[in-house]
Amino acid sequence: RYALAVARKRIHEIYDATENLFAAFRDDSPADILEVPALLTFDHDKIFSAQTLTVAGNCVRTGGEIFPIDENQRDEIFNGFTGRIIVHGLKKILHSANIADVSNFFDVELAAYLLYPEREKYTCAELLTLEFGLRMPDDSPAAQVVALEKLGALYAEKLAAAGLDKLYAEMELPLAEVLAKMEMRGVYVDANRLDEKSAELEARIAAIEQNIYELAGENFNINSPKQLAEILFTKLKLPVVTQTKKKTKSGVSTNAEVLETLRYAHPIVEQILNFRTLTKLKSTYLDGIKALINPKTRRVHTNFNQTVTATGRLSSSDPNLQNIPVRTDEGREIRALFEPGEGYDFLVSADYSQIELRLLAHMSGDENLIDAFLHGQDIHARTAAEVFGVSIDNITPDLRRKAKAVNFGIVYGISDYGLSMDLKISRHEAGEYIQLYFARYPSVKNFLDATIQSAHETGSVTTMFGRRRFLPMIKSANFHQRGLAERMAMNTPIQGTAADIIKLAMIRAEKKLQGLDSRIILQVHDELVVEATAAELERVEKILRDAMENVVELKVPLVVDVHYGKNWTEAK
Repeated sequence: RYALAVARKRIHEIYDATENLFAAFRDDSPADILEVPALLTFDHDKIFSAQTLTVAGNCVRTGGEIFPIDENQRDEIFNGFTGRIIVHGLKKILHSANIADVSNFFDVELAAYLLYPEREKYTCAELLTLEFGLRMPDDSPAAQVVALEKLGALYAEKLAAAGLDKLYAEMELPLAEVLAKMEMRGVYVDANRLDEKSAELEARIAAIEQNIYELAGENFNINSPKQLAEILFTKLKLPVVTQTKKKTKSGVSTNAEVLETLRYAHPIVEQILNFRTLTKLKSTYLDGIKALINPKTRRVHTNFNQTVTATGRLSSSDPNLQNIPVRTDEGREIRALFEPGEGYDFLVSADYSQIELRLLAHMSGDENLIDAFLHGQDIHARTAAEVFGVSIDNITPDLRRKAKAVNFGIVYGISDYGLSMDLKISRHEAGEYIQLYFARYPSVKNFLDATIQSAHETGSVTTMFGRRRFLPMIKSANFHQRGLAERMAMNTPIQGTAADIIKLAMIRAEKKLQGLDSRIILQVHDELVVEATAAELERVEKILRDAMENVVELKVPLVVDVHYGKNWTEAK
């Protein structure tokens, strides 16, 4: 709509028009608006004798008629109606409705996500326009139930035609119920220790800030890209390398890539990077989490976003728990603030070990990779031995580090340039590493090439479970856009399959934990976190291992690392 408005404005400018040239083409033409009938009096018999209902807010629709419902009538429908119930955003509904069985629910939002995983929003209004060219007169529950009726019928057909109905029924729908429970449970955060950590970081930030001023020889706004660029490139005369030539509105770029390139050019760069890291940790996590602690539960109730990533992975927001650094001391200190709440003794962390590399071995069928995992070898040491021609017993930490970068780089479709940046080596040397890798693991190369070829032919890629991601840019004439799409084609089947596997494991673990006090409270990437009692600890570990390691049969074993502790850091 914005693009249309800009085009119309430009046409008026070209023709120097003083009147609206598009007056006959009003956007609010009644023919484009969804018709919504008036509400009738609640009719229990008519509603419960129907085969399909659509429910939104305080309205229910069936047989072309809309009836108002109160909260009790809604709950009666949700738990007593045996036909199909079409809704939008089941996970959110579960926060306010106690539903015993969700198997007969059809969530239009989840269905649309599976059909169009690249979309940013899945509102009724947007989907109605997308599918039928209609617009909603308003966002009322009455308008939504009419829209849901049309969308529900269409998406049930589309899911079946695309072979996505099983993925919907066995994964995404039951997962919505698990996620709703996790969101309502929340995770306990020690508010007092959080305040102490925030004050401690504030003092460290102030000291770094003063150090930066001394190195610069003057005070300036460190958060101002323009002032920072003036200090770095004009006053201190740091080299203007390729990355720094990227211009911004305020001048030469000072983004993270630029500063990483200049890290060893002057002591001030290291301090600026530290300043940025600590200020982000303080504002986003310490101060941000404090603001989100529920005063009644004394817990943080993050949102697990089920319809955001195109690969199928879950994300979290308010707060985003997936971006807390795992390998830095500061990140570990923040994770240590998450503790078992009252009535619980430990947090148990169950984390898949190298699941994406294991999936690469399974999906490529590469004998060398499969052999390494079947014999429980250190996969990075094995790769180092294969690539660098050294006995596995003589692998140095540096060679293992390089092999690890190559292993994970291959999964993400890394280029010789990307690997050279990661390992701080020449592009030529990085290219040789990649060639050596493919020479030792030829089936991996064949698998990736075949995946890219298929993406070019079909415009999409799929996971082992049939989740589809469309890659329209794979046919782009633009080299960079096409290259990005090809990297997505390489990574999505692996990353998406890993996401599917942990989703199935969550559903399975939640079911097996029923009847216990211990419960799942977090999911971050390949990790599940359970709040457990001491009496149930051994049983919880057994349930998690069984649910996660045996959820799917692969050519290589799935391995889960399970740890527990008095806080999230200890549990890692």
